Amino acid sequence: MTTPTATARITSKKQTLEDAYSPPANFLEIDVSDPQTHGVAKKRYTDYEVRMKTNLPVFKLKESSVRRRYSDFEWLRNELERDSKIVVPPLPGKALKRQLPFRGDDGIFEDEFIEDRRKGLEQFINKVAGHPLAQNEKCLHMFLQEPVIDKNYVPGKIRTT
Repeated sequence: MTTPTATARITSKKQTLEDAYSPPANFLEIDVSDPQTHGVAKKRYTDYEVRMKTNLPVFKLKESSVRRRYSDFEWLRNELERDSKIVVPPLPGKALKRQLPFRGDDGIFEDEFIEDRRKGLEQFINKVAGHPLAQNEKCLHMFLQEPVIDKNYVPGKIRTT
């Protein structure tokens, strides 16, 4: 029986050692990890380490690590929604019920909640940063690579010359 050409297998080129051990074409890896809770009472907040590794030429640094809190992720989302043409994915919820007084637990400072939020923030930043149009936005670069976010920055595109 002959195989019709439409369903014939594509013969692949044998991989060389050079191919196997050369750097991957383009990669962008972002981890959100190491949640830390700071402060007491109403001044209490949790921040996360946002670590990035990439070989994309649009990014100034090939590796960076910054600490961000939920409000920083909200800031980034709002900036992208306002200034770019991309559909920005939602952030994990605000957890308003967990912030009510007289709870029997730690509310938004419960380990399980913090871990769920960390996963949601990691999914969010990977979706956003993986978008080719978002990769040119100054706010994303600042969020991922600057120790302090300058909220008075001038929005715009990153110029690679």
